[in-house]
Amino acid sequence: MKQITGLCGLLSMSLSVFAQAPSYPLPSPHQLKWHEAELGVVFHYDLHVFDGEIYGQGNNRINPVEDYNIFNPTQLDTDQWIEAAQAAGAKFAVLTATHETGFGLWQSDVNPYCLKAVKWRDGKGDIVRDFVNSCRKYGIQPGIYIGIRWNSLLGIHNFKAEGGGEFARNRQAWYKRLCEKMVTELCTRYGDLFMIWFDGGADDPNGLGPDVEPIVTRYQPECLFYHNVNRADFRWGGSESGTVGYPCWSSFPYPYSHSNANEGARNHNELLAHGDENGRYWVPAMADTPLRGYNGRHEWFWEPGDDGRALYPLENLMDMYEKSVGRNATLIVGLTPNPDGLIPEGDVNRLKEWGQEITRRFGTPLAQTSGQTKRLSLKMKGKPTANYYILQEEIALGERIRAYRIEARSGGKWVTIAQGSSVGHKRIEAFDPIEASEFRVVVEQCTDTPQIRNFAIYHVTAP
Repeated sequence: MKQITGLCGLLSMSLSVFAQAPSYPLPSPHQLKWHEAELGVVFHYDLHVFDGEIYGQGNNRINPVEDYNIFNPTQLDTDQWIEAAQAAGAKFAVLTATHETGFGLWQSDVNPYCLKAVKWRDGKGDIVRDFVNSCRKYGIQPGIYIGIRWNSLLGIHNFKAEGGGEFARNRQAWYKRLCEKMVTELCTRYGDLFMIWFDGGADDPNGLGPDVEPIVTRYQPECLFYHNVNRADFRWGGSESGTVGYPCWSSFPYPYSHSNANEGARNHNELLAHGDENGRYWVPAMADTPLRGYNGRHEWFWEPGDDGRALYPLENLMDMYEKSVGRNATLIVGLTPNPDGLIPEGDVNRLKEWGQEITRRFGTPLAQTSGQTKRLSLKMKGKPTANYYILQEEIALGERIRAYRIEARSGGKWVTIAQGSSVGHKRIEAFDPIEASEFRVVVEQCTDTPQIRNFAIYHVTAP
């Protein structure tokens, strides 16, 4: 009888929990790490960095590099790379272990077109190893980017092996197996990884693409997976401008980030930029941009003659920060090691300036508070001038806020100074400077009791 009673009690508890389960999606533990990181970098490095020519993506995808021994970064220092990223405030870093040439930056046993083939370091170099070691040395979470959609050496274009008939079918099957073996190497040799990033996706394992998701799940269970036709742990934000739209919800209508048959390209880009407040899946946004994207440039790889003139000014970078991190997205900035194997000095200095400016603006609030309520007040010391707020939800419990307003008590009455919809991990917004004795956030619409992790007020001055 005691056993039956216990089983009934357990069943009753399970039904109660099920009945209380939220109708909105929740992030996984590794997706929470994605939000908390806020800012990361990606290092693009490949054979063509050494050819002295301007990078051309179309040519690079089609024409193999004839002399792979041009790869000779005599001063390569991945510690210097990671120190530069850390100075900007980056919490993770990603390295292109292989890109569109198909050349691998590690000691691969399955892909002979790798660092084993070159004279540099007597064929014993392993930049992936150096990179991961540097990340761990400086407390940065390491990630690996694997480009399999294009391989100019093997004639792979948009996942498809060139040619026709049985010859092409055999090459296609062989290439899929090669990709799976390379992913296994990268997932098993370098310890725990923050993310595995398949540039352009990994396609459909039932079609042209390799079956890589089970490999990542098996060997890197806490790693972010981005992405194939079935799963994306985050989504591209729809442009390479370093910004996302507003509102920007973490929820999405399906668990992958590519378009479906019912969407046009324009509608899908809108969905990527904004998400779907009623989406069933947690697929948060990523904003990406190269650091060298100014003056009409857009350089993911180092290019000759552009040191200094292609760098984004500090004010542009701060605008990106507020329109990515400040809109519930994670920002990834592309950095470009040069032929010597170093991040150029001007880039290093700009990254340091950026990190210092983020801290200067948002490191110390005038006041802050938190609470589980629809109306949260924040009393100030005196009547300081303020012009920015930061609002954060406890997103482990989901995005609950759907509409809110920020009010200031000035001249003896409450004045609305800002309004918004999505909050998520972080919302940063400027408002007209005002002297006020008290501020409050008023949640006008929500799906459940708001869990406000942080409500902070700032006074940001010009640099």
